[in-house]
Amino acid sequence: MREVRLDGQTLTAEALEAVALGRGRATLATESRGLLEVGAAWYARHAQGEILRSKWALLLGGTPPDDPAELSRLFILGHCAGVGPPLAVEEVRALLLARANVLAAGWSGVRPAVVDRILAALDLGVHPLVPSQGAVGAAGSIQLAHAMRVVFGFGGALLPGSDPALLAALPPVTLTQKETLSLVNGSSLTTALGGLAVARGRRLLRQAEAACALSMEVVRADAHALAARPAEVRGHPGITAATRRLRELVTGSELVTEQRSPDSFSIRCAPTVLGAARDALDYIETTVARELNGVGDNPMVFPGHGIVEGGHFHAAPVALAMDHLKVAMVQVASIAERRIFRLTYGNLSGLPSFLVPGSGVNSGMMLAQYTAASLLSEAKGLSMPASVDNVPTVQHHEDHVSMGPIAARSALEVLDRVADIVAIELLCAAQGLDFRTSGQAVGADGQLQAVEPQQPGAGTRVIFDRVRERVRRWEDDQVLHHDLVALGAAVRDGAFG
Repeated sequence: MREVRLDGQTLTAEALEAVALGRGRATLATESRGLLEVGAAWYARHAQGEILRSKWALLLGGTPPDDPAELSRLFILGHCAGVGPPLAVEEVRALLLARANVLAAGWSGVRPAVVDRILAALDLGVHPLVPSQGAVGAAGSIQLAHAMRVVFGFGGALLPGSDPALLAALPPVTLTQKETLSLVNGSSLTTALGGLAVARGRRLLRQAEAACALSMEVVRADAHALAARPAEVRGHPGITAATRRLRELVTGSELVTEQRSPDSFSIRCAPTVLGAARDALDYIETTVARELNGVGDNPMVFPGHGIVEGGHFHAAPVALAMDHLKVAMVQVASIAERRIFRLTYGNLSGLPSFLVPGSGVNSGMMLAQYTAASLLSEAKGLSMPASVDNVPTVQHHEDHVSMGPIAARSALEVLDRVADIVAIELLCAAQGLDFRTSGQAVGADGQLQAVEPQQPGAGTRVIFDRVRERVRRWEDDQVLHHDLVALGAAVRDGAFG
């Protein structure tokens, strides 16, 4: 179990994912506990007026309740307006952790007991049911309200497997008005989902590189496309890194050589596209890490200096990054689908069409390419930037919003589609490599004939073996679904490097 210390400064996407998946345990750092105590005490002494009452008057009008606990309860319940399917358990856990880390920075005027309560819910596996839709990514967060309603004992539903008695047994926490506002006021949903997207995207991009290298073996790619010097002088670090990894994977190959004319763009431009995605992920990861450790709250409390009202709940930075992630990964998927097409088209591959003998009888990998085409089309639709839209809310008081939660949710969906496209490329490439290593090709008469067997590089051999550990070589038609699911799961787990 990985230990993750929350100090509002050092949380990474990788650590967030570990806690979200139940592979890590978060604790509040000792130094943060002291900062929280100082900030909460200073705010209690120096705050002018009651912040929830002023927000209530500004946004809602009317007279708020006199009882502080009832005021907190109604404020949180009033923000519980989500719809749609619930967030997954790991998404709820990421949301709670991301918000706890914002508070742990010590600039929100909340007490340590508030963060402790959130972390206790994570420890106990008490997971609120949080509807996924309805957030605009600015000011009060609907999803945070649904989550905090459960965590702080104001009712609400739980995801299956959660025991509400565990949380009810903890000492109650009576929230101050500032604490109530800080629990729901910020970009933590966008950031939490963005952190998961970054961790998954990093893993997926390496799987896409592995699949590309395997396809290069099957099409007997020209190794000049993987030369180090041209990649270096192009000047993009991601292209240099992607080229290096592909070159390392095919090292020792009898198939990828410098004896052929240049290949189609889906082969020879692959290092450029994969490298561009690497560079995009570097920017995206940096942005998400800043936001995970940034104080997305309002107002902020600076003991000894003052209380500052600003607009630092707005999720624009991560919204833009998530839209960038979608576009980058659709590029990766698009070029992978073109290689799948090439592998399954005998006139281009020099192998039996659809990668099985007797393709007049067997459909082979024909339907795998169908599936890849469908997934790619869906991913393209999902990649429409959410952050370009704006619908004013709250009687034009909140007249510009980020739509960051939509950008982050659709980014996760895009990654899901891309993972299955990469799995299909691995399936087809392994099937094609079986012909190369066994010395089979299609002759001028369209029939299989014996040729000299050729072997892949050491790195691609490992990738091939990992595919074959999960799915066998096709000889005759069978149900494709099971192989696609098996390889899709392996891609999501990062099984190919």
